[in-house]
Amino acid sequence: MAKRPVCVFCLLLMLFLCMTDRLGFSLIRGNPLPDSAQEWIRKHPDSTICGEVVKCEDTENSLSVYLKDTYLIYHSEKISIEQVKVFLNNNEEIPVGSVILVSGKLEEIGSPRNPGEFDSKQYYACRHIYYYLKNATVKKKSQSYSVYGQFLVNMRERFERILEYTCGNQAAAFDAIVLGDKSALEPEEKLRYQMGGIIHILAISGLHISLLGVGLYNLLKKTGLGIWPSGFISLAIMLQYGMMTGGSVSTMRAVCMFLLSVGAKILGRIYDMFTGLALSAILILMESPSYLLDSGFLLSFGAVLGIGTVLPALEKIIKTENKTVKTLMASVSVQLCTLPVVLWFYGEVSIAGIFLNLIVLPTAGIVLISGTSAALLGLLCLPLSKIAALPGRAILAMYEILCKMAAKLPFCTWIAGRPTLLQAGIYYLLLILILAGGSCLAEKTGHMKVCISFCTTFLACTVLFLGCHPEKGLKITCLDVGQGDGIVADVQGKWHFLVDGGSTSKSKAGQYVILPFLKNQGISRLDGIFVSHTDEDHINGISQLLELMGKNLTSVKADALVMPLWTAKPENYRKLEELAKQAGVKTMYVKAGDRVRFGETTINVLWPPKGTTGDNINEDAMVFMLEYKNFQGLFTGDIGEETERKLLGDLKDIDFLKVAHHGSRYSTCDKFLNVVKPELGVISCSSTNKYGHPSPETIERLNHADCRIAYTMKTGAVTVITNGNTIEYGGFVS
Repeated sequence: MAKRPVCVFCLLLMLFLCMTDRLGFSLIRGNPLPDSAQEWIRKHPDSTICGEVVKCEDTENSLSVYLKDTYLIYHSEKISIEQVKVFLNNNEEIPVGSVILVSGKLEEIGSPRNPGEFDSKQYYACRHIYYYLKNATVKKKSQSYSVYGQFLVNMRERFERILEYTCGNQAAAFDAIVLGDKSALEPEEKLRYQMGGIIHILAISGLHISLLGVGLYNLLKKTGLGIWPSGFISLAIMLQYGMMTGGSVSTMRAVCMFLLSVGAKILGRIYDMFTGLALSAILILMESPSYLLDSGFLLSFGAVLGIGTVLPALEKIIKTENKTVKTLMASVSVQLCTLPVVLWFYGEVSIAGIFLNLIVLPTAGIVLISGTSAALLGLLCLPLSKIAALPGRAILAMYEILCKMAAKLPFCTWIAGRPTLLQAGIYYLLLILILAGGSCLAEKTGHMKVCISFCTTFLACTVLFLGCHPEKGLKITCLDVGQGDGIVADVQGKWHFLVDGGSTSKSKAGQYVILPFLKNQGISRLDGIFVSHTDEDHINGISQLLELMGKNLTSVKADALVMPLWTAKPENYRKLEELAKQAGVKTMYVKAGDRVRFGETTINVLWPPKGTTGDNINEDAMVFMLEYKNFQGLFTGDIGEETERKLLGDLKDIDFLKVAHHGSRYSTCDKFLNVVKPELGVISCSSTNKYGHPSPETIERLNHADCRIAYTMKTGAVTVITNGNTIEYGGFVS
């Protein structure tokens, strides 16, 4: 370290940022604007702002515009709010670099509401964006704009059109690989690459910069330009390429390291990878400290650290000249170094990816060069562009087949859940000790097989340690799905079931709320999916889950779909049955009097009775009592007072109540509450719903019954934990 002062400074900078974060300073998370400005925006959401256009993105129905150097205009006062993402009501041409005056509803970007959910707030904080301006209208725009900035935008759009013409249905993948634009990728395609563990090829990374930058540098040298001209020209072009492709953190890291590498060659100095990596991190963190908690930053730098630290240790233990084995070692090195980070953000890691990368890593360069050549040749001759794209298209087709095959494997991905910081720290300590011990053993004994056995055994135990989440008792999590219901129960970490799952206010709640939560908790199998009734706000997320299972786009599986026994089956009921069949999930039908056991937990079905038609979907919904030791929990779907009165003879004192119908005034009547006397009631609804949920009358009745109330709309996901005697609960959003 004494010979690498830049590395020491980088570590001290990271430590400083972590300390300031613990002390409550908003350097790496949170809104850094003055409290007075934040309070003013909360009181005046309908605002007019002015800023310079940095980037425009076309969406299905409108245009998203990113503004920098933005300020609020209030009378004659200007309040700086850094950068803002604006959602315009209509599409109109707005050149990059122009200054616009725009009005709309200003909203602070919210934190995630559920464990495992994507953190938009942190993602945009890295880009100094803390607010959205929605339903926006442009009032004025300047005539002047950035000619060069718009030129880069126009070139990118032209390359996209060329790739669309020459690459057909693979154009979206080429856009991601060559231009860094993943917006056109189908969600299924992203999930397939993610399952296969090769999603990294769909992002501009060090591989791209190395291949293109070093290739260009060597090509220019061969033309006789010399080191200085070749270096400066290749650096200039790669900087522009980084700007054109969006300047992601992995791109910035790779361009910075490439710049230092070429700079060292120009000056006749020795390039040190660790110093280059540290300096890149310093430059990125000084510009935006929020990147310290960004998954892209940690994974990009972690991958390089894996190659620079873990791989040399493995090479000392496994002495080989076999190229396939060396490639496998490189893949394993990256996985070992980034594993806690991957599990922290995604809860799962692709096992298949370790082996698929044996094929992908040596061939990804062909795809990149093929796509780049196709884009450049398309400026001159489209037929030549089509020919240039053929090698890349063939390899992408092979990737698609490999990913589909891998997804069918029972252990394609390992869903281990999110480790604690303590687990991650112990993992890295053990990793260092095992690799150091293996290296020493290899040097002293020279017995490679013994060393490999030693390292493999202890590394496997260390990796499995990250997936250890000992659970005692019963944990019930009422997810914040907006206007809808979605509840996951975890019985002693052994049995898991989902009760309803849908939303009419959150898009694709199954894919973006329920599935990430299951992965975050390390839940790879649901013993049962219980459907109370078939309204969309209770089942559309379940439909998405079953559809993903049927297409092998998730490693989460389910044993049974449990439905209320209705003699008449509405369309949504039949659709769920069909999706379950396609996913290989058996369908069970229950009625009043049926019981389902999960270890020490029993589910007693109280409603509907045999012969129920299902014509009144809400009143005929499944109602059940969950019993765990002395704990009683009642799940009521969307039943109203009519059904509550019919159930009075079957009810008793309970500890937990899933308040029926999102707190509707027509449910949770006084007679019902006098019998069940719940200690805790959870209401799941959206703060912006149009139904008036929860009703003030219902809240008053619950308060009168001395029932503590938790709301998903206020605290995000509500988690209830019981040991069978006492209960604790809390919200995800502090």
